[in-house]
Amino acid sequence: MIDTLSYLCIGVGIFFWFWGTLPLVGDRSVLFKLHSLSVADTLGSMSIVVGLLLKIPREWPLLVLALISLAIWNTVLGYVLAYCSSGGGD
Repeated sequence: MIDTLSYLCIGVGIFFWFWGTLPLVGDRSVLFKLHSLSVADTLGSMSIVVGLLLKIPREWPLLVLALISLAIWNTVLGYVLAYCSSGGGD
């Protein structure tokens, strides 16, 4: 049961990775493309890490650190992109 749930999480993560690349071929703005790509990449990566956490629970400190790092790093990167696109407070 745990293996099935683990593979399901990893599969959902890979799905999010590919789903996030679809807006790149659209006619939207570059910032919309970057936002959708970063959100899908974050969700996909976190889902894969959760799947790995279920698969190899003895590595939980490292995998929880990876989850926290993904959440913080990608949120900060989104704010940096928004700040840079707004002209830097000018």
